[in-house]
Parts: sequence; C-alpha cells; structure tokens
Amino acid sequence: MENILQQVGIDNYIYLSTLLFCVGIFGVLFRRNAIVMFMSIEIMLNAVNLLLVAFSTYHQDAAGQVFVFFSMAVAAAEVAVGLAILVAVYRNHNGIDIDNLKKLKG
Repeated sequence: MENILQQVGIDNYIYLSTLLFCVGIFGVLFRRNAIVMFMSIEIMLNAVNLLLVAFSTYHQDAAGQVFVFFSMAVAAAEVAVGLAILVAVYRNHNGIDIDNLKKLKG
C-alpha cells in the first residue's frame, strides 16, 4: 500500500494550507465580529498545523506531528480563555463588536 502523501502529493497539501490561511487572514482583516475573528485565527492555526503534519510525513519524522499535538492543546486552552473573555465583555457591554470595544483602552 502506497503512502497517502505519495498518492495525493505534497503540493496539494501546500495549496490547501495556503487557501485556508488566506481565508483566515481575510476573516481577521475584514470581519468586525470577535467570534468570527477567533474562528479565523483558528483556521489559520489549523492551516499551519496541516502543513506541519504534511511536511513531517514527507520527511518521515514524527517530531512535527508531536508538535502539532501540543499546539492543538494550547489552542484549545486559548479558545477557552478567549471565549470566557468574550462572554464577560458581552455581559457588560451587550455586544462584542470590535469597533465598540476600542473604547475600553485605558
């Protein structure tokens, strides 16, 4: 049985990762909703993780896949903290629009 990377090709993984990363950048730059911005950051992180796993498989080294595992664990903690902050801001200001949150600067 052939390796899946030989069947699909690493260039397709690069294209998919680039597309996902560009979608994430578009979401961060042009959307003003904080939840959509968090989702876009997660899409960008997953694009990088996909590319890291693809290159790790290409070079037959498991270190990249282990790094992705820990990166996803840290990302899950980041999402939990970020959503907790957004819930607290929503309760105090009745909205999570980024333009309205600029008033919170000290």
